[in-house]
Amino acid sequence: MPFGHYRKERHTGQLMKIAFQMDPIQSVDINADSSFRLAEEAQARGHELFFYSPDQLAYDEGRIVAKGHAFTVQRVQGDHVAMEPIEQVDLAEFDVIWLRQDPPFDMHYITSTYLLDRLKGHTLVVNDPFWVRNYPEKLLVLDFPDLTPPTMIAHDLETIKDFKARYGDVILKPLYGNGGAGVFRLDANDRNLTSLHELFMSASREPLIVQQFLPDVSAGDKRVILVDGEPVGAINRVPAAGETRSNLHVGGRPEKIGLSERDLEICARIGPLLKEKGQVFVGIDVIGQFLTEINVTSPTGIQELERFDGVNIAEKIWQAIEAKL
Repeated sequence: MPFGHYRKERHTGQLMKIAFQMDPIQSVDINADSSFRLAEEAQARGHELFFYSPDQLAYDEGRIVAKGHAFTVQRVQGDHVAMEPIEQVDLAEFDVIWLRQDPPFDMHYITSTYLLDRLKGHTLVVNDPFWVRNYPEKLLVLDFPDLTPPTMIAHDLETIKDFKARYGDVILKPLYGNGGAGVFRLDANDRNLTSLHELFMSASREPLIVQQFLPDVSAGDKRVILVDGEPVGAINRVPAAGETRSNLHVGGRPEKIGLSERDLEICARIGPLLKEKGQVFVGIDVIGQFLTEINVTSPTGIQELERFDGVNIAEKIWQAIEAKL
């Protein structure tokens, strides 16, 4: 049966139609990708799945539509997804849409949040696109300056130089980047700031973010997962030898770790806001005693956490979503 012919029922425990707006699912690592794990758990709960890429999202005479594929998943790398023929669907007929494409957080990304906003009252979009648009990962932390390391967001080179002179050892990175790409440590003796600024500005007009370097990163950058504002666990991401970046995408090693009193204090501060703004699945980054990012666009880490702690985080996420319908 074509996907669009199913009439949705908005009752917890019954069949739901779930769409994933994400990067190509055919190429994901099934042992690490959080979107795959969410799809796998949804399928186990009896829900129907639909995939489309962000460039297939469209506004068409009052309707928000997308071209994509009904699909099923299995935990066999290389043969992990089976797709039905392409079809166009009306996204207002779905129960849940996952906004799961990776940054960069550019106008293409932002436009998709404006379009998905128009489904409010018809379809639950996770995470809420209005607040994803207003709370990209490196900006929401600005609401909690007492929890974060000294931070500057600026475009002007002289302004950034002043900040570096103040703290000596800093991290410089693109404001809307992800996965550790374009992250540089500039210590007190470094002479590359001007050249790096030229390089960044030649590629984009966006400001840069500069933070005081935290030596505690050598012991790991903790990823804490929150579900509907509540912490459910954490993994530690340890940088590879000679690296400052701990992101798993660039060679960081995941380790089992518990939640510290400081982690719980941070979560208690930010959790109510995340819940209020419809941010169901969030990953925050904590280095030592400091909050560095709040990831709401496409957080990762649930598969590693499930393996370390023996808990079903994907189930907790779906329980939170089903409770909202």
